[in-house]
Amino acid sequence: MCEAIGRPELGSDPRYASGPERMARADEIDALLLPALLARTAGEWFAILGDKKHPAVIVPTMETLLGQQVHRQRGAFVPVDVAGVSLEGPVVPLRLDAAGPLPGGKAPVKGAHDLYYRTSGLDHRPRRQLSRVAGKRLPLQGLRVVDLTMGWAGPLASRTLADFGAEIIKVESTGYPDWWRGANFTEAFYRDRLYEKNSNFNLMNRNKQGITLDLTRPEGKALLMQLVETADAVIENYSAEVLPKLGLDYEALRARNERLVVLSMPAFGLGNAWSNTRAYGGTLEQASGLPLYTGHPDGPPAMTSYAYGDPIGGLNGGAAILLALFVQQATGQGRHINLSQVEAMLPMAAPFMLEQSARGTVSPRQGNRHPLHTPHGCFRCAGDDAWIVLTVTDADWPALCRALDRADLAADPRLAHASGRRAEEDRIEQAIKSWCADRDAETAMELLQSAGVAAGVVRPMSQVLQDIHLRARGFWREVERAHIGRYTASTAWFRTGPQPLPIRHVAPTLGEHTEAVLSGVLGLSAEQIASLERQGITGTVAKPRQAREMA
Repeated sequence: MCEAIGRPELGSDPRYASGPERMARADEIDALLLPALLARTAGEWFAILGDKKHPAVIVPTMETLLGQQVHRQRGAFVPVDVAGVSLEGPVVPLRLDAAGPLPGGKAPVKGAHDLYYRTSGLDHRPRRQLSRVAGKRLPLQGLRVVDLTMGWAGPLASRTLADFGAEIIKVESTGYPDWWRGANFTEAFYRDRLYEKNSNFNLMNRNKQGITLDLTRPEGKALLMQLVETADAVIENYSAEVLPKLGLDYEALRARNERLVVLSMPAFGLGNAWSNTRAYGGTLEQASGLPLYTGHPDGPPAMTSYAYGDPIGGLNGGAAILLALFVQQATGQGRHINLSQVEAMLPMAAPFMLEQSARGTVSPRQGNRHPLHTPHGCFRCAGDDAWIVLTVTDADWPALCRALDRADLAADPRLAHASGRRAEEDRIEQAIKSWCADRDAETAMELLQSAGVAAGVVRPMSQVLQDIHLRARGFWREVERAHIGRYTASTAWFRTGPQPLPIRHVAPTLGEHTEAVLSGVLGLSAEQIASLERQGITGTVAKPRQAREMA
């Protein structure tokens, strides 16, 4: 970035060496970047930064997004017929080729199928039943997945399979470990094994086995191929050009295992002009156009959350490979899932996309307000940075008035419907603010919930960790891991019974299971395994760049 703006000396300035240091000097950095960025168009910066392999995208309006050829070529926008009117909306981003999804379709008008379901002509033949898993066996137990992912999105996709019981073999190398172990490669990073102490990595990689293989060397690549021969699936989220350069693209993997399911998940998918574009979660969110339609009307584009594109991409990736494995079990056929993480974000922008398609424009941003329900927003309560959120429908309106002790609002016929309340939204919000100001957030939520109003406390993470509901469900578990000791970990958010799915294994230390996998899965001898470690093809200690080059 520093080179791109003509200030290369700042790239090695120790004041900006790490994320926290840059955050502390964010205003200084903005003062450097803003005038430099204004010197070129967004398209020019996209090309310049892309050439430098810097994560950067154009933030499109819905009009621009609907015209972007990379999405058009992929069929990302599909026709939706509503009462004879054709609109464009986002495709379901789980691409299984012949196995789906459907390329658009009709949205039924209200009651369109009442007659079908009320007549004797209904097909009463029994539907195909999914088989139940016997005993304590997890649904995906017996499946093996080779995990070539790093960061957040890819590891979340593979963790979904791990939580369901699949055997996940996570492959790193001592020279290039998962960058979510840390990316500030200081002396302390290696000396103090900080790469074993990152909570982000530990969160995303539970229930996995971890091995190390240097895939840039023939021996490491050969061992990976042997693992692929035994696997049901491979997940990778490298930049699009990485695996082909290593000779590990889909065709090479499929040649060793025809029934293999492979999930690739670059930012814009494979096989188009932007396939090599690098992106983080925040970049993905920007590329969807969503920030231009969130936030307040008088403000800049607003990110909805920190790196929102990562969990959305990871959840869609996990869903896509689950579907592909389901088809594989039924047909014996493998496939390559060409997932675009930006495309996975497009359903989040669907209301704005549909509005652009139907009207040729998009309504102004509304801040915390809702296009249908009112009042709807975030309100300050008594205490330090304490807030509640609430939303009110027409049916809820009388309950809110009772909770606020505002009979005058309840008696006003103009406020019975959302359209009337929207004209008086400022006055209504002021009444809620005044009521909240004298109450702590917990009390305000309980009073509103008791009255029948959807309301909740905006909780900082410290409170989420102590949430009585999550504690009662057993969502949080105390676990122990080498180099860290005991810590609080989450469990899977889905269940197959009354109890949480088990944490069978905490996140692996670097290369923790290399010996077990190479011997137990590939049948290597102790001497062969020791030789691989002596050659630096495997290992359990991260190597600095200089040491890697010397080796």
